[in-house]
Amino acid sequence: MWRIAKARRLVLLVAGGGLPGDGVHKQGRTKGLRSWPAHDRAEAIQGWKAGADLLFVSPIHPTRSHPGAPSLGPARAARIGRGLGLSRIALGGMDAARFRALRGHFQGWAAIDAWA
Repeated sequence: MWRIAKARRLVLLVAGGGLPGDGVHKQGRTKGLRSWPAHDRAEAIQGWKAGADLLFVSPIHPTRSHPGAPSLGPARAARIGRGLGLSRIALGGMDAARFRALRGHFQGWAAIDAWA
């Protein structure tokens, strides 16, 4: 997986560690990036205090990975983590067109289905 991500110039973060990647999601300090989930302002602040490098703000739109879960919507999502000095990554029902609509609020986007 990591070789494919590198070949496509993507960043791969591994939840739980144990596999090669560019960093981990919500684990202890390691080499590389450390991401943190932010579904609201409190979680964003928790990630900042824990030393995260970036926040995954989600779910911005309805997503198949969490069927029926309420989504934040673009305006509310854009406020989460603002002013903390962390990069924010848009997640949840994202694709390239939806990211273009969010430019200026997020430094990147992530997805599962959009890559399939």
